Amino acid sequence: MEELDVEPAITNIPAASDGKHLGFAWGPGDILAYETLYKASSGAKGSGCSFIHEVRKDEDIYSPILRKLFNESHHIFVGLQTIREDLPNKNKKPQFVSISKNYRSVIRACMEELQQVAVSTKDAKVSMQYGNQVSILLAIELIWNLCEVLFIDAAPAGSLLLHLLDWVRLHKADVDEKAREVLQSESPAEHHDYWDVVVSYVLQGRLEEARQMLVKQATLQPAARNMYKLMDTLLTKMPFYNPGGTQTLTEFDVKWRNWHEEVDRCLQDNSFASNRHLEIICRILVGDEDMLLDHKELLGTWYHFLVTRLLFSHPTVKPTELHYYAQSCMTMFLDSRNVPEPLDNILLAAFEFDIHQVIKDCSIALNNWWFVAHLTDLLDHCKLLQSHNLHFGSNLREFLLLEYASGLFTHHSLWQLAVDYFDHCPEFGRVYLELQIERVPLDTERKALKVLRICEQRQMSEQVRSICKIMAMRALRNNRLGSALSWSIRAKDAAFATLISERFLQDYCARGTFSDLDLIDNLGPAMLLSDRLTFLGKYREFHKLYGEKRFSEAAKLLLSLMTAKIAPRSFWMTLLTDALPLLEQKEVIFSADQTHELMFCLEELTSSLNITPGTDGSMQDEDIELTKVELLRLALARNLAMAIVKEGTVET
Repeated sequence: MEELDVEPAITNIPAASDGKHLGFAWGPGDILAYETLYKASSGAKGSGCSFIHEVRKDEDIYSPILRKLFNESHHIFVGLQTIREDLPNKNKKPQFVSISKNYRSVIRACMEELQQVAVSTKDAKVSMQYGNQVSILLAIELIWNLCEVLFIDAAPAGSLLLHLLDWVRLHKADVDEKAREVLQSESPAEHHDYWDVVVSYVLQGRLEEARQMLVKQATLQPAARNMYKLMDTLLTKMPFYNPGGTQTLTEFDVKWRNWHEEVDRCLQDNSFASNRHLEIICRILVGDEDMLLDHKELLGTWYHFLVTRLLFSHPTVKPTELHYYAQSCMTMFLDSRNVPEPLDNILLAAFEFDIHQVIKDCSIALNNWWFVAHLTDLLDHCKLLQSHNLHFGSNLREFLLLEYASGLFTHHSLWQLAVDYFDHCPEFGRVYLELQIERVPLDTERKALKVLRICEQRQMSEQVRSICKIMAMRALRNNRLGSALSWSIRAKDAAFATLISERFLQDYCARGTFSDLDLIDNLGPAMLLSDRLTFLGKYREFHKLYGEKRFSEAAKLLLSLMTAKIAPRSFWMTLLTDALPLLEQKEVIFSADQTHELMFCLEELTSSLNITPGTDGSMQDEDIELTKVELLRLALARNLAMAIVKEGTVET
C-alpha cells in the first residue's frame, strides 16, 4: 500500500441511521475508502468493525505484461526527445514515422502476449481481465495507426488510399484465418466459407489473392471458364497508384476511369448474369454502395466500408475530402438504432483532422494516460499542436505527460521511468518531480541511493537533505552508527553529525574500540562538518599514530586536541588517560612545555569536576577518579623531571 500525503483531506459522507459513514483519504495515486462509526443523536453507540478499501485510479500499471509496454515506450520517448529541433520538418518526418511504428510494435507485442495469457489461463476472471486489456490495446493501436497515416506521415492524394488499405488490412485479420481454413479443407472451392473469403479479399483490395482463389472455382466449372477468365482480366487490370513510379496522379486517374468504365460495361452487358457470385464481385468493383452495404458482416465496421468505397469509387481522394466521406459512410453503415461508440467518434474526429478532439475523446474513453501522453508528445514534435495552449499555463503536451508520469510515481518500480518524463516538461516538470520524489517510500538503502542519485543529478538540494536525514535517523534508530554518520555527512547536517559523533565516542568509552573504522579513517575533508566530527576523526588518527609507534606525532596531536579546545571537556579525562602510556615510555615523549600544558589541563579538569573526598556520589567512582588523577599527577611529575634533565643536558 502506497504512502498517503501528510494529513490527507478527509471527506465524510453521511449514510443510513445506523451511524455509519464513508470516509476518503487521498494519496498520491490511490484513495483509501473506509467506514466510520459515529454516535447517533440519541446517544446510541455504533458497533462493529471498519474496513479499509484501496481504490486505485490506474490499475494498468500493476499488470506485469503492461509494465513492459510502459518500459519499452519509455525508451522510445527518451529517444524522441533527442531529435534536434533545428532540423527542417521534412528531414525529421521519416524519423517521426519510424518512431510511431516503434510505438505501435510495442503495443502489438504486449497485445499478443496478453492474448496468449488470456487463452492459456484457467481462471475465467483473469481471462476476462486480459481479454478486456487486449480489446483496449486493439482500439489504441487502431487509433494510433490512423493518426500516423493522417497526421504524422500526412500522405497526399493517391498514397493516402494505399495507407488506408494497409490500415484496414492490418486490423481485419480474420480474413486470413478464414482463408487458411478454406485452403486446408479437402475441396476449398466447395467450402461453405469459400465465397466469403473471395469477396473479403476484394473488399480489402487484395485482388491477387482473390484471383488465386477464383482459379480453384474455375477448374470445377469448365463451362464457365470464359466468365472466370473475364473476371480475372478485370481484377488484373485494376490500376493501383504507385507513389515511387513515373506516373502522375492525373495519368493514374485517367487510367483508373477507363478501367472503371470497362467494368461498368461488363455489368451493363450482363456478362456475369449467370453467376451470382461473380456478379456480386463485379458490382463491388464498380463501387455499388447498396452491394457494399449488403456485405456489412464481411466489412465489419463503417471505416472498412469507407476505405472500400473510396477504393472502388474515389481512389484519388484528398485528405481534405475525407471528413465528408467518413461522415456519410458512418451514417449509411450505422442504422438509426445503433448509437456510435466512443471509438467511432474518435476515428471520425481523426478523419475530420480534429487532432484536439481525438486527444480529448481518448482521454475520456481510455482508462489511463499512456496513449494520449505519448501520441500528443509525438504530434507536438511534428509541430501539429503549436496553437493549442491551456488556460492554466502548461501546454497540452506537458499537461498530459505530467498526468501520466504522476500515475507512474504511485508504482513501486515504475516511478523511475516517470523521472525522465518530468525532465522533459520544461514548465512544471521540476516542480512535480520535487513533490513526487518526496512521496517515494525509502524501503531499502538501495532504493534511497537511487532516489538520492536522481536528486543530486538535478541539484535538488532540499530533497537531498531530506532523504539523507530520513535515512540517517533510521540508521541511528537501528544502532548502525556508520551508516547514520555517512548519511548525515551527505546531508551536510552538522547538528546530526555532532550527535552521531557523540554516540561513537560514548561507544568507545564503553567498549574501548571504535566501530566502522573504514568510514572514520576515510572521513577526509568531511570531518570539518562539525567540531565533534573533527575531534572524532583526529582522535582516531591519534590511535593510528600510536599503533604505528609514531609516539612523538601522537603526543603532539593529543595535546593539540585539548589545548585547541576541539575535544569536549567530558572527554578530557579519557585523553589524559590515553597520555599515560606515552608518559611511561623510557624515552621522553612530551617536552617540558608540553608536560606543563598537560598539567594545566589536568588541574583545570579536576577543579571543574570538583573531584575531592567527601563529595556526593558513589564512593567507588570517586576512588577510581581520584586514583586516575593521582596516577596522572605522578606520571606528569616524573615526565617533567625527565624532560627538564634531558633538555638541560642538550643545552649543555
